[in-house]
Amino acid sequence: MYSRARVMGHPIHSMLIVFPLGLFATAVVFDIVYLATDRQGMQVAAAYMIGAGVVGGLLAAVFGFIDWLALPAGTRAKRIGAMHGRGNVLVVVLFAASWVLRARAGGWHSGAVALTLSFVGVAVAVFTGWLGGELVNRHGVGVADDAGLDVSTAAPDRSVSTREATG
Repeated sequence: MYSRARVMGHPIHSMLIVFPLGLFATAVVFDIVYLATDRQGMQVAAAYMIGAGVVGGLLAAVFGFIDWLALPAGTRAKRIGAMHGRGNVLVVVLFAASWVLRARAGGWHSGAVALTLSFVGVAVAVFTGWLGGELVNRHGVGVADDAGLDVSTAAPDRSVSTREATG
């Protein structure tokens, strides 16, 4: 099934998710650089990345939710989409909590709890990103009218579309 929220034929959700994923991953890189070098500017940079990532994640979630609502109930794609969405809400919550802790510390100090929340958040994001890949690459959600919404975990043969095979 094609995405319900598109711009010039392209799914909006797929366009937007690169921002929070990239920003959150960059924040963790800045945190690691801070831990390795004790350069205070890295904490500030990480905090700004997290703030922008939270905003981007919330925006991407709106369009992902629109697409998820259009999936037929009882399909494997609907179940994976629910896990993907819930997991990404958790990612945004973890990073938002990390951001709040940094803001309260003054000077955007990244204490142990704030760092742990970010590291766990990026680990969860890797998993939810994989789930999103399952939806697009294995099930064709958002990109194919002949999407296999109930295909198994084995990769479907997409060398011949359903229309070509039947018509």
